Amino acid sequence: MRSRTASQTAQVAKAEFLTFQLGKEEYGIDILRVQEIRSYETPTRIAHAPDFIKGVVDLRGVIVPIVDLRMKLACPTVEYTAFTVVIILNVADTVLGVVVDSVADVVNLALDAIRPTPQFQSQVDEAFIKGIATVDERMLIVMDIEALLSSADMGLLKAAVG
Repeated sequence: MRSRTASQTAQVAKAEFLTFQLGKEEYGIDILRVQEIRSYETPTRIAHAPDFIKGVVDLRGVIVPIVDLRMKLACPTVEYTAFTVVIILNVADTVLGVVVDSVADVVNLALDAIRPTPQFQSQVDEAFIKGIATVDERMLIVMDIEALLSSADMGLLKAAVG
């Protein structure tokens, strides 16, 4: 019977995730995709853009589309509060912002701790979820932000702002 050596144990793949709230659910996205976190400011609306695209903001000379993640994921809408923030992401050389209820913290997860999502009807399309992890008694829904933002309807985003 072979036992794991200390160096094998240290080789467990880990990643950091920024956690945020949408309603009562807590989500996580790969911290390497996060450029910055900003307070919410009303964006300039773009004509004929899908409802989940709130508009665009000028971020130091870069025009950044703002996506309401609640609307994109078909979650119930809520009023924006002082805790509402925009997470500025850089995904596939595209900078965009996602509106979330609040940001919680950054967690370090072993990638093998992310379990597959159960197969059931949910509001969030499974294609946008990498899995579920438990962090300090909390359930964390780990999002595949690349899949979410490269989905077919997000292709309209480039057309709306480009």
